[in-house]
Amino acid sequence: MQEADPTKTVTGKPEFTIKLEAGTLFQFMFLVFAMFFLLFFRNTESLQTFSIIFFAIVLEALPFMLIGSLVSGIIEVFVSKDRISSLMPKKSWLAVFMGAGLGLIFPVCECAIVPVVRRFLRKGVPLSAAIAYLLGGPIVNPIVGASTYIAYGFSWEVMLTRLVFGYIIAVSVAVWIGLIFSEKQILVDGTTDHDHGSGCCHHHSHSENRLTRKLNSVVLHAAEDFFDVIRFLIIGAFVAGLLQTFIPRQVVTQLVETPELSILVMMVLAMLLNLCSEADAFIAASFQSAGIAFSGQMAFMLLGPMLDIKLILMYLGLFKKRVIIVLSLLTFLTVAFTQITIQMAN
Repeated sequence: MQEADPTKTVTGKPEFTIKLEAGTLFQFMFLVFAMFFLLFFRNTESLQTFSIIFFAIVLEALPFMLIGSLVSGIIEVFVSKDRISSLMPKKSWLAVFMGAGLGLIFPVCECAIVPVVRRFLRKGVPLSAAIAYLLGGPIVNPIVGASTYIAYGFSWEVMLTRLVFGYIIAVSVAVWIGLIFSEKQILVDGTTDHDHGSGCCHHHSHSENRLTRKLNSVVLHAAEDFFDVIRFLIIGAFVAGLLQTFIPRQVVTQLVETPELSILVMMVLAMLLNLCSEADAFIAASFQSAGIAFSGQMAFMLLGPMLDIKLILMYLGLFKKRVIIVLSLLTFLTVAFTQITIQMAN
């Protein structure tokens, strides 16, 4: 895999340009497969079942993706990174606990978390706190909480369970990474170089239309984020619809009878689907009708925002490869351990 290069768009927004020829090819192949699938199964009962599942997931998740993209744009344009970093203790274990919960104030989904963390580091946020925010921010935030609450039939218990476990796992993994590696061993060269600003959004102090320009910039950033992640929702909803429509019942029965296996299967699925944390609860909740254990659904909602294919590729622009391997293993094992332990206890 090739490393990601931090660049700026024409609007001045820092982003990661990832050389993903394989990813582009996969998306093209998915489009071709989807077209053939729709043609082959047209006018069949299976297609009707699939369509209901697919559109239900997409339509329920879209509002939260729109809200999340808008919040991300507002943070990018109006929130000073210096102000954020000033809130964080510089050298204290407290920084880890604050970092894991920072998403409650600055909610960002995992699709945009890596560039934000990079800017935090350049502004002096402690590394341990930045890693805790990297893992916890996409889960421990009000937008994800609201989407989970609605996806599971207005269940406060499910929402709080997800947020609490997300917080605990983020803190645990961040502490372990801090104990295993030093800062020089973790970050790629140039990560903490001086930040020269976030672009055109803050260069109109003498313009009469400064507020209008900033609002336009918010919309541009929000639209860019939304269209960048909506494809993952569509692919995820498509796969979830296929699995629930065409997987043989005996396979589902085996997963139901072996909850520990369903947890691992759902975790692998979460890594492959590359969903947005603001929408993945609707995908997870759709597996209730298939009889997948709640622990498996929760593992799906915990691991995906912390570790999936697109995140691993984006991590290349932030962490050294050895750190990415350790971070991935720790995150996977911690999620698996917590959910399997709870399942066995029940």
